[in-house]
Amino acid sequence: MTEPWTPALSIREVAGRCRLNLGGYVHGEGTTLQEAADDLVRRLLALAMSLRSGAGFRVSPEVPGVDLRWFEFLYELGAIAARGEDIRDRVFERAA
Repeated sequence: MTEPWTPALSIREVAGRCRLNLGGYVHGEGTTLQEAADDLVRRLLALAMSLRSGAGFRVSPEVPGVDLRWFEFLYELGAIAARGEDIRDRVFERAA
């Protein structure tokens, strides 16, 4: 069995703030690394729960080659959250 796919996580400073970027599709910002991580988790949860609810979301045709593993990843995060668990371990597992 292969390891579950996790998008690459990068960090950089933008205008004096910390930005965490997950796979080039979702980012979190804050004055500290912790604030940026919290913001990233909030954004991921919103996407994951939207996908799980059936409301879904649109992918713009201008976005070339959306990686379908993203949808699997988001669905997995939604399942973790639906069980009442914290998604942080899954999101940041490769960064540890």
